[in-house]
Amino acid sequence: MSSAAEEPPTRSRNVGTQTLARGLRALELVATSTDGVSIQNVAAALGVHRTVAYRLLSTLSDFRLVTRGPDGRFLPGAGLTALSQGTLTSLREVASPLLRTLANELGSTVSLLVAEGEEAVAIAVVEPVNARYHVSFREGSRHPLDRGSAGIALQTLSPPRPTDPTDVSRARELGFASTHGQVEPGAYGIAVPLPARSGMPAACVNVITYRADVAERALGPVRQTVAHIAEALGAGPTLDDVTAE
Repeated sequence: MSSAAEEPPTRSRNVGTQTLARGLRALELVATSTDGVSIQNVAAALGVHRTVAYRLLSTLSDFRLVTRGPDGRFLPGAGLTALSQGTLTSLREVASPLLRTLANELGSTVSLLVAEGEEAVAIAVVEPVNARYHVSFREGSRHPLDRGSAGIALQTLSPPRPTDPTDVSRARELGFASTHGQVEPGAYGIAVPLPARSGMPAACVNVITYRADVAERALGPVRQTVAHIAEALGAGPTLDDVTAE
């Protein structure tokens, strides 16, 4: 690990880019924490000296993106709210109550994921209230697009390519993806993509469960939930189109 004192005296042309990347990473660490992060947490995660971490967090604080709590730990700031307004917020607000109904109907955790680069990112996660055991993970969780039902479903929203894996081509034909144990060992995944819409990232609704019987009966309810979300957003097929299949 290199300290600030060990950095070469000649500035690289990429110093500004490196600083920006560190600042964004620090913001991500704060935004995804459940009880805040300390300067030492950020320094360790970024591999930098505490003074560098402090400067990054102070700059983020100046723009109200983070705030420092009474215990000295940094928490998400009010400025993040303004940044989060837009398509993803609207999508999450529309989908959340429908995901809650689906989670309780199936007794399984359901999530809304979007494609971000080469990763699938959960922007909404809803756990059932009526199940003793279920898979648990946080909003902001991510995994590569090349694995798991959600990753496969999100890939189907891209134009077909000769190099598409077989499971992506098949999912594109069927309108859904199903996997077993690709992201969470022993867990089944069922994912249905939302109809593509201008200005909205590729998105899908995903169910993850350890129960084979739930996985077998999940497709219909997930398709209906996707249809409801699409209707609310003014995009894609109607619920009658889905139930008529």
